[in-house]
This record gives sequence, C-alpha cells and structure tokens, in this order.
Amino acid sequence: MKGKRILYISSEVIPYMPQTEIATMTYSLPKLVNENGGQTRIFIPKYGIINERRHQLHEVIRLSGINLIINDMDMPLILKVASIPKERMQVYFIDSEDYFKDRKVEFDKNNKLYKDNDERSIFFAKGVIETIKKLNWIPDLVHVHGWIASFVPLYLKKYYNEDPQFENTKVIVSLYENILSGKMDKEMVNKLKYDKIQDKNLSLLENPTYENLYKISLALSDGVIFTSDIKSDFEDILKKIKIPKLECFSKSDYEKEYLGFYEKFLSDDE
Repeated sequence: MKGKRILYISSEVIPYMPQTEIATMTYSLPKLVNENGGQTRIFIPKYGIINERRHQLHEVIRLSGINLIINDMDMPLILKVASIPKERMQVYFIDSEDYFKDRKVEFDKNNKLYKDNDERSIFFAKGVIETIKKLNWIPDLVHVHGWIASFVPLYLKKYYNEDPQFENTKVIVSLYENILSGKMDKEMVNKLKYDKIQDKNLSLLENPTYENLYKISLALSDGVIFTSDIKSDFEDILKKIKIPKLECFSKSDYEKEYLGFYEKFLSDDE
C-alpha cells in the first residue's frame, strides 16, 4: 500500500454531506489508506446544499475554467477544494453553474428526480478525470461510489482509453443497497455516443434506469464490492464478466477486507 495512489470518486462524503453509508465509507476508506502509507484524493460534486463558508471551501483558479462538452454544449467547470478537519485528506468539489449550483443531490424541491441527472453524471465523470490530469496525480486505483460517479469506468475505459497516463489504472465499484428508482433521460445513450463512446454494454441504457446505470459501471470495472446482500440483482451482468468480487457486510472487520481487496489491484506485477 505504501506510496500507492487511490482516488475516491463519490456522490458524498462526511462532514460535507449527511452521514449516509456512502458518505461514511468515502471518509473512512481514504483515512484507512492514509494510515497504511497510501496517498488519496476525494472528489464529490459541489451541491448547493454544501455550505462553502462553514466548510471553508475555496476555488482553485488554476484548475477552474475547463470547458467540458456535454451533448454539444460547452459547460464550464469550476473546481473547489477543502481539507477535512483533523485529517490529512483533501476533498475536491466539481462545481457547475448549470448542474450543481443551488441544487440538491438527486431530487428537486418538488421531490422529483432532476431531468438532467444523466448530464450531471457525465459532467462529473469528465470533470474529475480532466482535473486529475491537470493535477498530474494519476491514480493506481479508482474507487467509485454512488450513482453520479457511475460513468467513471465507462469514460476511463472508452473515452480516455488512448491516454497513456491511465494505462495501468484499475477501477473498482462499490454497490450499495439504496438504488434510486425511476429513469434518466431516454436520450442518454445518444449523449454518450456524442463523445464517440462505443461499447456493446450501452444497450443496457436503452432502458435508462439507475439500476442499469450501475450495471454499465460494473461491466467496465475491474472489481466490485457489495456492501449489502444485493448481488442477486446483478447476476445477469456478473455472468458476462469475470472480475474479483468482495462481499463485505460487516461493520467491524471491513478494514482488513478492504485492504486485502485493494492489494489485488496494487501489486507491482499487475
């Protein structure tokens, strides 16, 4: 683990978001890696509900201003950063006037799913990857948490696949029990194809449910962690791919389990 770089891309992390399972794990796992000699970075969206003044966020001017093309539209990226109090952990916040400013996580003020959640997810994935390239901090392992990060494996493997910086980067996905019901925009596949992404697994998104979003994330990953007993929901895709799996439901001994799983992807002879 010493000197290895692990990038956490998540929908949330404490103390900036409520103490959900995803937010807690996105805090605990980087802390664990740091304590075992690794290096970490954490990326989450800068939702409007995150209090910038209270948490002392500040904009990284030299890394802001990247224009990301989302479905033929130029969408400026704003990057902010903060340090988790009392921990040696930096959190980077992907912000956008259109996709995150003054907005909640997945539901609007009428408790309806945002109609552009697909574009928010694409913007987040591309924004994180472009930022780590500019930081010149290329991870050995990427650990993905939450629906909004689910396009990261697809973009790393199919959009940035010719970038030599990511040649040896592995991607694992954690799947949690509370999967959103409902659907994304029916044009989502065409938005991905605008980026010239071609993959047989895109057919999964012809029915653009959040469960199928997780399935395509899984199909392009190198490993998966089930944090609850939901593996049966993904048997159809698991039968088609052969990747390492970790079923870790215990709250008491997860540290050893996770470190052991990480080591499968971090050995020097990989």
